[in-house]
Amino acid sequence: MSQSLNIQTSGVNDSILRVQAENDALVQRVNEQISLEIFDATDETVLKQLVEGLGDPRGLVRLRFAETLGEIGEATTPFLIEALRNHSNVVVRRAAAKTLTIISDPRAVPDLLQAFLNDEDTVVRSSAAGALARTGEASVPALLEILASDEHPQDIKGHAAWALAFIGSEAADHLYTALNAASLDVRCAVIGALGHVAQEQSDEKSCNLLVSALTDPEALIRTEAAAALGQVNYPPSVPHLILATQDTDLDVRKAAINSLGKIGDRAALESLQALLNDEQEVVRVLAKLAIAQIERQSQEDDW
Repeated sequence: MSQSLNIQTSGVNDSILRVQAENDALVQRVNEQISLEIFDATDETVLKQLVEGLGDPRGLVRLRFAETLGEIGEATTPFLIEALRNHSNVVVRRAAAKTLTIISDPRAVPDLLQAFLNDEDTVVRSSAAGALARTGEASVPALLEILASDEHPQDIKGHAAWALAFIGSEAADHLYTALNAASLDVRCAVIGALGHVAQEQSDEKSCNLLVSALTDPEALIRTEAAAALGQVNYPPSVPHLILATQDTDLDVRKAAINSLGKIGDRAALESLQALLNDEQEVVRVLAKLAIAQIERQSQEDDW
């Protein structure tokens, strides 16, 4: 019995080693052909084998297969999509999504969305979200639809908002339009993304939209806008942020105070000092920290 089990185990190990050796040989051969510019990107058999290589148990080898597929480019997209949708091995599905991140082929967007919303594995879902982010503008309408829908849980919407912010300036025209959407989730995500656009491009329009959002009827939007302006470091927003420190909503006030500290404009000092006597302890503490930030920044500038 023991001898039989040992023989079976030995056979399994031999099979694994054989597959690993075949994978090593395959990826080396393909990379040599790519270097010599003789690789045939229409060879479906080899492309399928490369995708199967994404299931190799060795992480570094999987990475090498992914990089090789990425270097081949969009010719591999249909095979990666097929693996993402239907492969029984979750390791292959995960790696397929990550490889589509490298390729950033807009044709993959519908299937990436399918995986993002429906795959049973959390890593596949988050990797698909990453691929959607890297694909750029082609993903934006679908991401906005997800944010606007009541059908999706907050973790999905959180990933969609992150992807939208990552896309940033590529999505600018969509963001300007979506800022007037009825959905609060959409508008919050758009405010966060506009902050990234303003950082990337020093975009005056985005900065002005963030300033305008400080007077939005929704406190959550005002809070997001106040926080984003601190990340953007937009000096013309200082008078508006000073007004926001008197907002009726505590979270808006806190975000405005934090942003004034980050921007570091001495014009805010008088208003911040007045907040040292505020009835809310958290406001007093944040005002003290913001004042220290501004004074420290002033000393550095003088130096």
